Amino acid sequence: QVHLVESGGGLVQAGDSLRLSCAASGRSSVNYATGWFRQAPGKEREFVAAISWTGGNIDYADSVKGRFTISRDNAKNTVYLQMNTLKPDDTAVYYCATKSIRITINLRDLSNYDYWGQGTQVTVSS
Repeated sequence: QVHLVESGGGLVQAGDSLRLSCAASGRSSVNYATGWFRQAPGKEREFVAAISWTGGNIDYADSVKGRFTISRDNAKNTVYLQMNTLKPDDTAVYYCATKSIRITINLRDLSNYDYWGQGTQVTVSS
């Protein structure tokens, strides 16, 4: 069983930066497809960014492209989401999710992920 814990959320002003972390336990590698999703009040959960299990494919939602960067640190078993130039529209609960086996998946489809964290709140004030 893989357990994911997100951290790094908070209340910031528009234009500020935050770095979210997704720490994985229950396995010794982060080389699995891992994605970040977010859900704003009253809206469906949406794709933000993801990295394939090989690391060779990284994808971003158009709304965050150029501002957000996903990365991973195998030594720390952690995946990060660096968020720059934050906007009020980025306000949401951010979740990380990962696949249980090393296969190629549609990174944008949340139904493809097997494990989810509890989420971390990001609030951006104008």
